[in-house]
Amino acid sequence: MTVLIVSSTEDPASTNIKKGLLRQSNWEEIDTFYENTVYRHSNMKDVVIVTINDRTIRHEMLDKEVEEKLGIKPKQAIYISRHKSKTGEPTLTTHPIGNYGEVQFGGGTRTLSKASPRLMTQLLRIIKKNAEQAKLHHQVCFEVTHHGPYMNIPTFFAEVGSTEDEWKKQDPADVIAKSVLELLESYHYEEDLPSGIPVLIGVGGGHYAPRFTDVIFEKKVAFGHMIPTYQIKAGNIDDEMLEKTLQATPNVKAAYIHRKSLKKSQVSEYKEWFQNRGIPVISSKELQDLD
Repeated sequence: MTVLIVSSTEDPASTNIKKGLLRQSNWEEIDTFYENTVYRHSNMKDVVIVTINDRTIRHEMLDKEVEEKLGIKPKQAIYISRHKSKTGEPTLTTHPIGNYGEVQFGGGTRTLSKASPRLMTQLLRIIKKNAEQAKLHHQVCFEVTHHGPYMNIPTFFAEVGSTEDEWKKQDPADVIAKSVLELLESYHYEEDLPSGIPVLIGVGGGHYAPRFTDVIFEKKVAFGHMIPTYQIKAGNIDDEMLEKTLQATPNVKAAYIHRKSLKKSQVSEYKEWFQNRGIPVISSKELQDLD
């Protein structure tokens, strides 16, 4: 089994993060993939970097392709990537992947890839620590579930945003690279992390998941898929989609609703839906503080 780190030559931030990974640790050249060198970590033999030449968000089922072409069976994928936004705010983010509605940027319509809640959350905490040490001014936060590609294995993105100027800078890319390596020195797969960390589904709020981000920096908890208010307003979140969100969030224990971002009637509706399926809706007061 393998942790697959995915880079793209089409993406300057991704390229810089890969440069950081290769410079900050020791790797062996083991093969080629799309005429790009495949690297295996010298000590962590189940950690491999592959590089594609097209947009990561539209390159579907890469895990299957890697297995067929390289004989490597991925169990977990981490995409290193750029993030683009209209505001241009400098950001360092992590997020799960999938589409609650129609496909716009890769993946399938109303289709989610399996999340990696504990790994992704732990990585975001490490990014925040390393960004502060590097004295970066970037906002460190989750993004809610969005865009492709579709993957058959647990997958999440680690990104530098949000403008071309930021993508070309090496310092933020190095923070992502350092953080990914630090994560993998301790944990490779979801089951490597303590089972006592409760996994939550997030409902409500904006694209940058402000409440869920605040919670994980204060509490011993992890978030899997996160549903923003704009997807609810668009009419994309029905019983089927909620069920898919549950199924694509491994080890989910509870739901967390950003109550201030929703109408009282919506809060009651979602609370009832989760509770009817044996999933409690909890508040931050019920969560254990981080050590």
